[in-house]
Amino acid sequence: MARLYIEADMAHFTRKDITLVDMELYDGRFFENLEPRRLFPLTGLTKYITLLDPLGDERAIIRNLATLPEEDRRIIEECLDEYYLIPKVTKIIACREKFGLLSIETETDKGPATIEIRNIIHGIKLMYGIRVLFRDNNDNRYEIPDLNKLDRDSRAKIDAFL
Repeated sequence: MARLYIEADMAHFTRKDITLVDMELYDGRFFENLEPRRLFPLTGLTKYITLLDPLGDERAIIRNLATLPEEDRRIIEECLDEYYLIPKVTKIIACREKFGLLSIETETDKGPATIEIRNIIHGIKLMYGIRVLFRDNNDNRYEIPDLNKLDRDSRAKIDAFL
């Protein structure tokens, strides 16, 4: 079966649940309970969004969210935001390393959080020289979107581990 690529106004989306949408194509086909997921979750935030049915089978791919009508784009973006909810670190309060466990006490846009990482090589990723992704021991994710926007004290505390 050939892949179905969605562009422009060839489909209309309706929000079904927090992370689910229904899709009606211009030719009348209808798909229920689709889950939008990024094929490239770290680098392709708005391109190549797969739409999975309840069995996990791909039903379509949105090539680029920017081509969708505003309302449809908003629906897909809201679903993705819920699924990929990643707190943004706004301040580093303290970094402590003891017995191979790095504990980073932070302030995030979702409130205070302590990020505990056992393996720094796998738990901290610096991307594009400014974006930092954290994955803690419980597989929770956190992000510093731009290191340059952190205050000087926070930057000094985290630089030693990058």
